[in-house]
Amino acid sequence: MKLYCLSGHPTLPCNVLKFKSTTIMLDCGLDTTSVLNFLPLPLVHSPRLSKLPGWVSKDGTINLEKELKECAGRVFVDSQPEFCLPERELLDLSTIDVILISNYHCMMALPYITEHTGFTGTVYATEPTLQIGRLLMEELVNFMERVPKAQSATCWKNKEIQRMLPGPLKDAVEVWTWKRCYSMQEVNSALSKVQLVGYSQKVELFGAVQISPLSSGYSLGSSNWIIQSHHEKVSYVSGSSLLTTHPQPMDQSSLKNSDVLILTGLTQMPTANPDGMLGEFCSNLAMTIRAGGNVLVPCYSSGVIYDLLECLYQFIESANLGTTPFYFISPVANSSLEFSQIFAEWLCHNKQTKVYLPEPPFPHAELIQTNKLKHYPSIHGDFSSEFRQPCVVFTGHPSLRFGDVVHFMELWGKSSLNTIIFTEPDFSYLDALAPYQPLAMKCVYCPIDTRLNFHQVSKLLKEVQPLHVVCPEQYTQPPLSQSHRSDLMLELQPPPMPYRRCSVLNLPFRRRYERVYILPELANSLVPSEIKPGTSVATVSAVLHSKDNKHTLQSVPKPPPAPPTKKRKRVIEEPPVVLAPKPLLSGAVPLEAFLATLQKHGISEVKVEETADGHILHLQAEDTLIQLEEDGTHIVCDNNEPLRTTLRDLVLRFLQKL
Repeated sequence: MKLYCLSGHPTLPCNVLKFKSTTIMLDCGLDTTSVLNFLPLPLVHSPRLSKLPGWVSKDGTINLEKELKECAGRVFVDSQPEFCLPERELLDLSTIDVILISNYHCMMALPYITEHTGFTGTVYATEPTLQIGRLLMEELVNFMERVPKAQSATCWKNKEIQRMLPGPLKDAVEVWTWKRCYSMQEVNSALSKVQLVGYSQKVELFGAVQISPLSSGYSLGSSNWIIQSHHEKVSYVSGSSLLTTHPQPMDQSSLKNSDVLILTGLTQMPTANPDGMLGEFCSNLAMTIRAGGNVLVPCYSSGVIYDLLECLYQFIESANLGTTPFYFISPVANSSLEFSQIFAEWLCHNKQTKVYLPEPPFPHAELIQTNKLKHYPSIHGDFSSEFRQPCVVFTGHPSLRFGDVVHFMELWGKSSLNTIIFTEPDFSYLDALAPYQPLAMKCVYCPIDTRLNFHQVSKLLKEVQPLHVVCPEQYTQPPLSQSHRSDLMLELQPPPMPYRRCSVLNLPFRRRYERVYILPELANSLVPSEIKPGTSVATVSAVLHSKDNKHTLQSVPKPPPAPPTKKRKRVIEEPPVVLAPKPLLSGAVPLEAFLATLQKHGISEVKVEETADGHILHLQAEDTLIQLEEDGTHIVCDNNEPLRTTLRDLVLRFLQKL
C-alpha cells in the first residue's frame, strides 16, 4: 500500500492511495496562496496601480520593468494571477480510478486533473459539495474573465532570474507549473464526472474495496472517507470540526478500528478561538459604523459567511445597527444564499427542525426580506444606484487580488474611518494588503477557522485508536513563529508518519488475508475431521476462480468422456488423470513416547541432540538420523529401505491423518 503526496499545503490536500489494485485520489485542493505574488486585477482602471515603477535589479543587469512592479518595498508580477497545481509528474494521473472529495474547498483543482491528464474515472462527492463547489469555481472563472490581461509574464520564472529576485518571489516553489484559471467549459466537463453519494452510503470499487463518506462537521456536505476491504481499513480525515455550527455533527465512531488514518486539514489558526473571533468581529464592525466608517469583509461566497450573517442577525438590534445596510456582492451570491436554505438534510439537528415548522433554517432569509441584507452579482448595475454609506460589504476574493473587493480597497483605503476585517484564515493578511500600501484604513484580523485543533485531534485519536497515523510534516513540529509551543503539534505513540509534497510513503501494514467464497456443492462434499475438541479440519481440492476481485472455490471439473469415433486414431488422447491427494498429517511426535516405541522394536542405542527447531535422534547401530521438528520429520538412512519404512510407520502412529 502506497501513498503519493501531490500537494504541500496541509489544508488543501491532494494525495493518491494505491490500495488493493485500485488507485484512489483523496481530494484535489488548489493552492491559491500563489496569487499573493501578483498585482490585483481592478474592475475599473486604477491610476495608482498603473503608475507603479517597474523592477530593475540593483546592479541593473536584470530589467523586468514590463513584468514586475514595485510597491512599498515589495515586488509583484503584473500578469493574470496563476495557481500552484498539485504535482503532476510523480505518477501517471490517467491511471487514477476514482477521486474522493471531502469538501468544496478541496476540489478547486478538479478541472486541471480531469481535463488535462487523460483521467477516465469517477469523482465521488456529496450533493452540497458538488453544488457549492460549482459556485466557487464559477465565481473564480468570473473574477478572472471579466478583467482579462493582455500580457503574460514568463521571463521572471527563469531559474537564473528567479534566484536574483527579492523575496517572496525568490522563494516561490514550482513556478513553472503555475497555471492560469480554467474556463467555464472545463468546469462543466469536470463536474459532469461527479457521482453523488450520501453519508454512510457504501460504494464498491471493482469488487476490491468499499468506500463510504461520513459527516465531518466542517461545512455543508463535508465528508471524511472510509476505504476498506474485508480485512483492512483506511480512514481519511480531512477538514473536520467538533464545534456546533450549521453542518451535521462529525461522525467519530465509524473511524474506529482503522489500520491507517490519514489526517489532514487541521485548523490553520490553532491559537484563535472561533467564538472569541466572532465577538471581536461584531465589536469592531459596530465601532466602525458608529464612527461613520464602512466595513469591508473579504470572504468566500459560502461557508463562514453563513455563520457571520447569523451572528450579525442576533447582534444588529442590540448594537442599534438596524438601519445600516449589509451588502453581499458575488456573481453567485443569490445561489449561495438559496442553496444554504434547501440542503436541510445536511444541516445540524437544530436547523433541520426549523424546516418542518416551516421556517428558513438560516436567519439570513429574514435579513433579505426586511431589506437589511441585499445581494448583487457585481458592483455594476443595481448596486451602484442603491449603494449608500456607511455600510458593511461582504465580497471576494479573500486574497484581495481579484473580484469586487479590489474596487472597495481602492475606494475606501485612503480613509482611516473605514475598516477591513479579515475572517478567512487561508491568506496572510499582511501579504494580502501589501500591494495597497500605504493604507490609511484600519485593519482587523479575526480569522475564524472551525476545523480541529491539536488538542481536539489528540483526544479524537485516543478515542478511535488507529494503528498508524499519516499526516503532513507541518503537524509534527511546532510552527516556526512559535517554536517553543510543543502543544501546537501532534505528539503520538507510535509517532505519526509525516509526508511532504512529492513524497511517496510505503504504508506500514501488509495485507495478510483475502476472503474466498466456496460453492455450496463443493462445501457439501467436504468431510471434516476433529483434530482436537471443538476444532475440525477438512481438506479441499478445488479450482480457484477470480473475477472482479472476487475469489470463489469451485469443484474440479470432471474430464469429458471421449466421443465414440468410427475411425481408429493412431494415438488415443486420454484425458489427464486427476489423482486423489495424499492425506495430510497433523499433530506432534512426543519424544519420550517415541523413544519407548523405538526400544520396543529393538532400537536401543539412541543419542538425542536438542536443536533450535526440535530434536535430532542418532540411531548409532543403524547409522540413521531422525530429525523431529515442529513442521516436519526427516528420516536419513543410507540404502536401508526396510528400516526407513519401519521408522516411517512408527512416526505415523503418533500423527493424525486428514
